Amino acid sequence: MRRFIYAVLFAVFGIPVQAVDLSAPFLSIDGGELRLDDWAGRPILVVNTASQCAFTRQYADLQALYDRYRDQGLVVVSVPSDDFNQELATEAEVKAFCEVQFGLDHPMTSITKVRGAGAHPFYASLKAETGFVPRWNFNKVLIDPNGEVAATFGSRVAPLSSKITDRIDAFLN
Repeated sequence: MRRFIYAVLFAVFGIPVQAVDLSAPFLSIDGGELRLDDWAGRPILVVNTASQCAFTRQYADLQALYDRYRDQGLVVVSVPSDDFNQELATEAEVKAFCEVQFGLDHPMTSITKVRGAGAHPFYASLKAETGFVPRWNFNKVLIDPNGEVAATFGSRVAPLSSKITDRIDAFLN
């Protein structure tokens, strides 16, 4: 059934379905590691974020999206990055800012490179497999329950937009 849904999504919306490396761990902002492949079988929205960006208010919507769908299986992962020179200086500052300003409790990595030669292996494989590279903060990557890239979204696509929620609904229903 899921393969049928994916085929329809590709045929109707032109959503690419491509695999990326989910095995490379991210360092967690809370200590330890986050591994995307630990959430196999669940949809995952991975978002490169920054605390001093015009799009920072999207943190509230990312948390609302997570709150809406977490019991059904969605995982939202924020990946703070200073690739665009808009992140706070330390993980402690980022964590405190996100908790106080937005009440974030979804998984969050340490400050991570998302583009260029030092990009995290997830983002390097994303570029290699799909050609997608974050052009700014708050670019979003939706991974389907089979671990394949279902869609990518730019900064201007709000986390609660139907462009994102319709695809999540398709995976969860």
